[in-house]
Amino acid sequence: MSTVLPGIEKNVMPGRLGWAAPAKINLALHVTGRRADGYHLLESLVVFTRYGDRLQAKATGADSFSVSGPFAPSLPCDRGNLVVRARDLMRRRFGAEAAAPVALHLEKNLPIASGIGGGSSDAAAALGLLARFWDLKAASASLSEIALELGADVPMCLYGTPLLARGIGANLEPLDGLPALPVVLVNPGLPLATPAVFAALLNRKNPPLPPFRAHGGNLAEIVDWLKTTRNDLEAPALSLMPEIGGVLSRLRAEGARLARMSGSGATCIGIFSCTDEAERAAATIAGKHPDWFVRATSTTMSVPETHHA
Repeated sequence: MSTVLPGIEKNVMPGRLGWAAPAKINLALHVTGRRADGYHLLESLVVFTRYGDRLQAKATGADSFSVSGPFAPSLPCDRGNLVVRARDLMRRRFGAEAAAPVALHLEKNLPIASGIGGGSSDAAAALGLLARFWDLKAASASLSEIALELGADVPMCLYGTPLLARGIGANLEPLDGLPALPVVLVNPGLPLATPAVFAALLNRKNPPLPPFRAHGGNLAEIVDWLKTTRNDLEAPALSLMPEIGGVLSRLRAEGARLARMSGSGATCIGIFSCTDEAERAAATIAGKHPDWFVRATSTTMSVPETHHA
């Protein structure tokens, strides 16, 4: 499977190159085992949304990294940030080809430690953006190897299209024909550390995903299939943060066809019948819970058109 990078983003400032870093959603997540090195074995249906973070790059006299956006204050700007680590790993891999200084700016729109892959998606965006910025002849294998070094979720974020992910996240199978799903993302405004959720998981060997039978199907068929699946991390996350139960109840009360926690939480996703219903639900939930992160958007399987600013 070759890497399919999401592409250059439109409407960036003159002289800058922009790249989208969409939210990554686990519509289903089964924990099927654990390796001797501690990595958990997973099977997951992964999709990406039209809403997320944005990364920009421009030529400069010295390297810099800055962050803006609603969740910027919670984010480190040193090597604790995966964007900076991605830049440094690219330099190590490509040497003189990647020597030109670069100013990177991240617009952080996704909540931190929220189960929707914000950091992993930012890292993947940095790999794609810098490969374009430095005009590298980066083979898919090279970027995938760097991505895996940054984290188990980063390789799948290089694709930005629906996937079945297996193993620790590096065994990826693309899914064609999934329609865009109108969704609402809701986070109760509380971070939830992934290691703590896995530590609270009682059973680490669960049945795998059932065969996927909704290729090219409509929303109802996809929801029916999803109802036969699980997120095995939802129960341990609920034990650590009962507020997640309130989020799921609110999504169901507003008409979600399916409400489920994404990843290790605490962000939950509601799938709705149409965009109008999703937007109405988001407005109602945000009005009742102004301290929550609430966003109506849709999933996507198309690769955005590339564009030089």
